[in-house]
Amino acid sequence: MAAEEYKGANNRAYYAIFHAINAVHALSGKSYKRHKDAIANFNKDYVKNEIFPREIGRKIGEAEEIRHASDYDDFYIASREESERQVAVADEFIKLAETYCMKQFKVLEE
Repeated sequence: MAAEEYKGANNRAYYAIFHAINAVHALSGKSYKRHKDAIANFNKDYVKNEIFPREIGRKIGEAEEIRHASDYDDFYIASREESERQVAVADEFIKLAETYCMKQFKVLEE
């Protein structure tokens, strides 16, 4: 697989995280147009208050940085290992966000 395809995987993993963050925000009636605002408020409202683990907040920040480099840095070379890690982070976060959202709808028992 070419480095360009790994860059695309990094982009898609990040956007999966971003849309899951937006789903969490939507439950409280909030919406953010800018990625920076959505992530900052997610960290403030959910990570700082330990609704989501602090470690996932750090991973989301890294995913944002890697996506930015993948999309805009002409000299950035994405690797298979890094892309696999980003996909794993997206999968981890989506599961956490889904569980949170389902609990908010009282579908899952706590």
